[in-house]
Amino acid sequence: MKAFLATLTVVAAQLAAAHYTLPDLIANGTTAADWVYVRTTQNHYSNAPITDVNSTEFRCYELDMNATPGQTSIATVEAGSTIGFKADNDFYHPGYFSAYMSRASPAANSPEAGTGQTWFKIWEDPPVFENGALVFPSESMNEITFTIPKSLPSGQYLVRGEQIALHVASSVGGAQFYIGCAQLNVVNGGDGAPGPLVSIPGVYTGYEPGILINIYDLPANYPGYTSPGPAVWRG
Repeated sequence: MKAFLATLTVVAAQLAAAHYTLPDLIANGTTAADWVYVRTTQNHYSNAPITDVNSTEFRCYELDMNATPGQTSIATVEAGSTIGFKADNDFYHPGYFSAYMSRASPAANSPEAGTGQTWFKIWEDPPVFENGALVFPSESMNEITFTIPKSLPSGQYLVRGEQIALHVASSVGGAQFYIGCAQLNVVNGGDGAPGPLVSIPGVYTGYEPGILINIYDLPANYPGYTSPGPAVWRG
């Protein structure tokens, strides 16, 4: 029995090591400590992904959807600056990366922020189809960075980093989502009109060809990877 329990412990540790969270905001040239500006997620210990794209928890995967926002600080950043997320592990799984933002009302640290049709995509890093196979962003990296559009109006926002891991995505519900939401106050912005706007959850059905896919057995006439969700707004 002891040997069996020890084996289970090792397996659980290996699974956690293969997964990750996105606890650290990269902004203003520095990487913040864990969960200072990023809302603590339910998987902050287990590192397990969320797979239900229709769950209300899919928005930011907070530990407590009511309490966590108010317990998280708000980072002040400039429009046009580079921000991002650092993971607590390497991105072991091949997948698609993206970042969304939402104007936060009444504030970035309120539970109501991001609950409507307010989200827009500002960045993506999809796999490239070459020589009959998908080539994914490096699995040895542990951070993603992107630029806040310079014309984004000043104000408070949520920014949501996401990886859709596709290593077991050949059946519905197989894709694994790794999510982090940081709270921002954007200054020195412009007069842009972000869009198209989507709701999260609601942005995906789970049946998109970029989510429901067998990356190891692509069809002969495969046209290349199709990014799920809206087009990127670049300002």
